[in-house]
Amino acid sequence: MNLAPLDFALLVAYFVGMIAVGYVVGRRTTGAKDYFLGSRDLPCWALLLSIVATETSTVTFLSVPGLAWAGDLTFLQLPMGYVLGRFVVVWLLLPHYFRGEMVTAYEVLRKRFGGHLQKVASLTFLVARTIGGGLRLFLTALVVEKLTGLSVGASIVAITAVTLVYTFFGGMRAVVWTDVAQFVIYLTGAAAAFYILVTKLPGGFDQVLTAAGPEKLRVFDLSLDVAKPYTLWSGLIGGAFISLGSHGVDQLIVQRLLSAKNQRQAGLALSLSGVLVLLQFGFFLLLGLGLFAFYQQFPPAEPFTKSDTVFRDFLLTQMPAGLLGLVLGAVFSAAMSSFSSSLNSSAAALVGDFVLPMTKCDPASPFVLKTAKGATVLFAVLEAIMAMNCVDDRAIIDQVLAIAALTTGVLLGVFFLGTLTKRVDQTAALVGFAAGLGIDLFCKFGLEPLTGITIAGPWYGLIGSVTTFATGLLTSLLRPQRP
Repeated sequence: MNLAPLDFALLVAYFVGMIAVGYVVGRRTTGAKDYFLGSRDLPCWALLLSIVATETSTVTFLSVPGLAWAGDLTFLQLPMGYVLGRFVVVWLLLPHYFRGEMVTAYEVLRKRFGGHLQKVASLTFLVARTIGGGLRLFLTALVVEKLTGLSVGASIVAITAVTLVYTFFGGMRAVVWTDVAQFVIYLTGAAAAFYILVTKLPGGFDQVLTAAGPEKLRVFDLSLDVAKPYTLWSGLIGGAFISLGSHGVDQLIVQRLLSAKNQRQAGLALSLSGVLVLLQFGFFLLLGLGLFAFYQQFPPAEPFTKSDTVFRDFLLTQMPAGLLGLVLGAVFSAAMSSFSSSLNSSAAALVGDFVLPMTKCDPASPFVLKTAKGATVLFAVLEAIMAMNCVDDRAIIDQVLAIAALTTGVLLGVFFLGTLTKRVDQTAALVGFAAGLGIDLFCKFGLEPLTGITIAGPWYGLIGSVTTFATGLLTSLLRPQRP
């Protein structure tokens, strides 16, 4: 597509602004801990917005409205569970992260079990994060290709280059403050799109509600069918365990919590982020209802075949000059907030869980800071290579992303073994880890072919966590207790 000069100028200003923020805030970085944790003085409200921006990818930004366009509002049951899960993290896991000066979540496992389990957990995170990050980068590039006309390869290079520059110079400070800006940009872009949509409808907002009717306004599904992804039970229980894993033991989010001034502010940021995500998804779904009313009033030339292309089509065909540039900035913002967080957290895990234990270096030394920045470049290259070699087969991509997501529930079970038991040792915890991962993979890929039973994705975190915990505890009871 041919961008108007104003749209192009807005995009250039956005890219330059992100790089400038990274350079300015990065000038104060004095060591690896400062690079990864921002001197532990980042304000609560900035961490709150950063957490929300990090878990909102471009795919989320464009696909969630499609869920309401094609169906109803039952997706909201899942973020309700997210809210519950974060409160449990604040109560159960967060205190362990503020006992000592930690850089990564997995240092808790070293103190409780030993270095082997710490490395296994950290390596699991790194592999899952690199694969998942590369695939999300590829999916984002597909969207950028449709919106701007850039090739997939050029889109990957552009997103990687700009994100790497500000993350390399600024570390966690740059990640958080650019996340704040990106949150404002993508939410403003979505609000502008909704405003344009409503003004184009003859009946305005009332027409949106009338077109939706009682069926599309349904929020709660009390079904007990475990194959359905969005029910009240899969949302509250499965969603809570998803949030427990992703926000309680995943370095991507825990690193932000460790950057807070104290435990109280970290807990406040995490608790409020669940509420804000719920409200954000509610707005995205409302946008989907608006798209349903709009295309009912103005049918597209060709019927949509995929729900996640509906919002993208609206942006391409209906946004005026200037606002289109803003919305394209929103698309890049959603992509880069997740990508920059992935780079910084992966570098922190590599340095904190592998380099520092092996070298015994002082974290404040220039060598460790250089290693941290080198690790940031390494993971940018690895995720870009992963994205460049992807095949546009959504079924395969969804399966691989599912495998990456399965690991958080298993890691959660290991953390429960460490925080809720005293008897379980490192060997028993490793056995539990292997069992939990094996059961999750079987439920995902082997259960349906063998039995015909399907289990929806939100339940995997619960299954993996419970299996890991129960197996580790049982193993410890069967083995002779060592002094």
